[in-house]
Amino acid sequence: MKAVARSAYTYMAMWYRRIGREVHERLMRKILIEWRRAPSIVRVERPFRLERARKLGYKPKQGVVVARVRIMRGPFNRRRPDSGRRPKRMGVYGITAWKSWRQVAEERAARKFPGLEVVNSYWVADDGVYRYFEVILIDCNQPTIRGDPLYSGICGKEVPRRRIMRRLRERQKKTIEYLKKTLLPKLKQGEGQ
Repeated sequence: MKAVARSAYTYMAMWYRRIGREVHERLMRKILIEWRRAPSIVRVERPFRLERARKLGYKPKQGVVVARVRIMRGPFNRRRPDSGRRPKRMGVYGITAWKSWRQVAEERAARKFPGLEVVNSYWVADDGVYRYFEVILIDCNQPTIRGDPLYSGICGKEVPRRRIMRRLRERQKKTIEYLKKTLLPKLKQGEGQ
């Protein structure tokens, strides 16, 4: 059997697996020092993880923007109350945020670039203090974006604006599609009987 040649994206993805981890960590150390000194939300020329960005809807065309967002790592602990109560009722530990860090990054990017719509985002790197995400945004007023069928679900006439603030995410779309595939045939069978 003939061996199939790997694509460039396969080699790019290897950096984020165990195969290329040692070399990747040495390179990232220098990059993360620069990123830490930069502002928390930065527009970047091209995505750092190209293969991941392409899977999530990035295209190198006019109207598509990539922003890198830096978020502070750490537990979601609240301030300890001053008044007396037993430790169990302090309400300090074991509190989880109802939003993921990725969603927080998307919302911050959407606030920074109010004229753009969020398409998707992905994790890029972690260091001891911060977590970095890249957010893909599009300008719905660009003719190149309006004519693209990939972005029609985001820039259509009936689609609400600022959808990230309403949490209309990719996961919700996938859930709806899954329910349509599984439940609708069952409902139709039930009506036929």
